[in-house]
Amino acid sequence: MIGEKVLHFENKNTDLAALQSKIEDYLKSERFQVQSSAPSPHGVVVQAQKGGFLSTVIAADRAMTVLIDGEPNNFTVRVGIGKWLKHLGVTAVETLLLSDLFLLVDVPEMAWNFEIENKIAREIASFVG
Repeated sequence: MIGEKVLHFENKNTDLAALQSKIEDYLKSERFQVQSSAPSPHGVVVQAQKGGFLSTVIAADRAMTVLIDGEPNNFTVRVGIGKWLKHLGVTAVETLLLSDLFLLVDVPEMAWNFEIENKIAREIASFVG
């Protein structure tokens, strides 16, 4: 998909719950509204939505979506735009994987999507080390 970032990490022995927490804290510090799914064997999803001027660029039902999947020494983080899901905290990741977790974006969204995905991807890489 255009704009989706996929980061794969091996041999990092990363606490994935701590990584999730760092991602959530970072997004909150950037003034995003954040919600997360419950952890499952298929990973965890973190969604972040930002209002203000972005509401004119990105549809109100869109969110930055981060999927963390794998084991501490072999995991993948996918970052992209997805549909803001109500009650994500009680939604199983398995259900999300069957839906369109990441969406294709149109031209106005692509510039913002590219910029914020790159920024978040750099932060995630620094969290992992």
